Amino acid sequence: MNVIHLISGGDSGGAKTHVLSLLQRLNQVGRAQLVCFRDGPFADEARELGIPTEIMGGNNIPRLCRRLKAYMAQEGFELIHCHGSRANMVGALLRRSTGLPVVSTVHSDYRLDYMGRPFSRLTFGSINAWALRNVDYRIGVSDAMVDLLISRGFPPDRFFTIYNGIDFTPAPDQGSRLPFLRQLGLQADEDSVVVGIAARLNPVKDIATLIRGFAAAAAECPRLRLVIAGEGKERERLEALTAELGIEERVCFAGWISTAQMDRFYAALDVNALTSVSETFPYALTEGARFHLATVSTAVGGIPHLIDNGVNGFLFSPGDHQALGRCLARLGTDDQLRREMGEKLYAKASTQFSIQRTVDTQLEIYRQILRRHNRPRRQRDGVVICGAYGRGNAGDDAILEAILQEMRSIDPDMPLTVLSKDPKNTRLTYRVRAIHRSNLPAWMAAMGRSQLYINGGGSLIQDVTSRRSLWYYLHNIETAKRLGCRVQMYGCGIGPITRDSHRRMAAKALNRSVDVITLREPNSLRELEEMGVTKPRILLTADPALGLSPAPDEVVDSLLLQAGIPPHGKYICFALRRWPGFDERAELFGKAADYAWRRYGLTPVFLAVENRQDPLAGRLAARKMEAPHYFLDNAGDAGKIIGALARMDLVVSMRLHALIFAAGRGMPLVGVVYDPKVSAFLRYIGKELFAELSDLTLENLTEMIDRAAAEMSRSGEEQTAAVERLRNLEQQNVEQARMLLNL
Repeated sequence: MNVIHLISGGDSGGAKTHVLSLLQRLNQVGRAQLVCFRDGPFADEARELGIPTEIMGGNNIPRLCRRLKAYMAQEGFELIHCHGSRANMVGALLRRSTGLPVVSTVHSDYRLDYMGRPFSRLTFGSINAWALRNVDYRIGVSDAMVDLLISRGFPPDRFFTIYNGIDFTPAPDQGSRLPFLRQLGLQADEDSVVVGIAARLNPVKDIATLIRGFAAAAAECPRLRLVIAGEGKERERLEALTAELGIEERVCFAGWISTAQMDRFYAALDVNALTSVSETFPYALTEGARFHLATVSTAVGGIPHLIDNGVNGFLFSPGDHQALGRCLARLGTDDQLRREMGEKLYAKASTQFSIQRTVDTQLEIYRQILRRHNRPRRQRDGVVICGAYGRGNAGDDAILEAILQEMRSIDPDMPLTVLSKDPKNTRLTYRVRAIHRSNLPAWMAAMGRSQLYINGGGSLIQDVTSRRSLWYYLHNIETAKRLGCRVQMYGCGIGPITRDSHRRMAAKALNRSVDVITLREPNSLRELEEMGVTKPRILLTADPALGLSPAPDEVVDSLLLQAGIPPHGKYICFALRRWPGFDERAELFGKAADYAWRRYGLTPVFLAVENRQDPLAGRLAARKMEAPHYFLDNAGDAGKIIGALARMDLVVSMRLHALIFAAGRGMPLVGVVYDPKVSAFLRYIGKELFAELSDLTLENLTEMIDRAAAEMSRSGEEQTAAVERLRNLEQQNVEQARMLLNL
């Protein structure tokens, strides 16, 4: 792989470290040519690291572009990689004339790069904003940076994420820490727990919050000490704050510590701290993780991707010195917790945030860009996906996530467009093009250039919740067909459709405009037969969400801990929905939860699948309970919900997708039916433990819990076989889409 990297040559800090460490290693597997627009320390250091470096200076931009164009043609470069505003401008100008793909790594918020310099912001800042919009692809140094740019209107499917990685080769033994700490000026002894931070002393690092939090923690844990490594205009004010709080004897301002001394600095600490109000992905945390340090940090930028709160470190909101103080006091008093968190952070950082991981990610990004750049041009390309998305319902959004995942398994570079009620959130969550479901011109344009239209999962073709939604989805199906798309209804449910006129209208539209219908349960097949739908190819498959995977264990641990739930207990989960008739029977669920606790030692957890209405349903059920219980009101995306359900021993659910997620993990289930789709799904997967909400009694609910509890001892082989059958059925959804796409 032959890539040219453009950079101004005056960079420092994290951007400098990222570029030089990356290029040094990229040159071990290919050619990464560095071109600086000025000579100086940056270029000198690059040469010392063995990075091939050229200097092409001057302010005559047209001449510089001509020179670079000739050089690129002569050397046969395949891709242009830009770093910084000047490089972005040159890359954007060279994009068309060279015919090469151009990518920029965005190391910081371009709107903040020239703060305090209004003229530079107006000129260079404006040019950089233009240039970033006129390169082909962008790489953010954290997911938070990518989200920021997508929220500003950048195309979401032209982004990649890369995290700063470091070399986790163990550092040599640094010897006793006390001489070093005393040399810095810290009054410490063998029993001291030393908190440290390495940062510039300026407002964005918010060292004042660290000092206030430390003061509160030190009052509770006198063995705590604090060393602050860094210089800046805030130092005098911060020193005055330590005196005001009466902690000056426990705090040391060490000034700048040389690069050669940083290993000794981290080796001397017990706790690494960061209190910034804004970050991308700071090296200070991975450097501390290399030394197995327990870590406390603000939850900003990409930091939550490294630290799972309560598992391998603590996170707090910027400026919340009280929360910080509680974290520091806990780490100061609990030696075992401090060591365990340090080890867990090292384990995660050394595998997921190593320099080798960064290099591998960068190489994969290059491969994807070149593959997309060389993709044959097609008159029609891509898929439009329409469903009940962007409404805050984890079940519906899980369907979308699954369909996107499966379309990318067919062709990872295929353009995908989603019709959503909240297109901004859909773009941010799934990094996909999204159009508001009511933006008729936009979605007609998308259909006109796409190959396949997917009516995406769920029970969209029904008139119980709304007549208008039935009309909407049928209209979209017919419009997509008229505009030249093939049409698939994907792993869906059908009905109920109650009105005769609606049944005739739906049958006519489906017969005329749909190529393939894949269904998630047999009741829907009978509904189509009774309506007279015969023209499309119809197959019984399974719900797309069955193929989703749980979030990583450490993420689930953090989710549960934040809700106050011990991650590895014995639990019965209730996923309830406030449906007509629920309020009168809510107390039954609470009594059944008490029963499960007394009889089986299962602690009840009330999980919200839809985070606006479901929490109230859980609280109505639990209001008279005697057993200890928990609420998981905002579990997040499907992966986290699946991960949380996987920690349960038994699931009682009204929510269909809680049942689907649990079925995908082979778990004992009890269904409470408010809609025929719930019982239809359970029968389809061979589960008979369900009752209609209207017929629910404490007796039949506890009897079903008893029978489900008996399944908890079922062999793993049986569970695996049942889950595998469901997943094989679900894959037929993908195969039908592949056939329609001719791939």
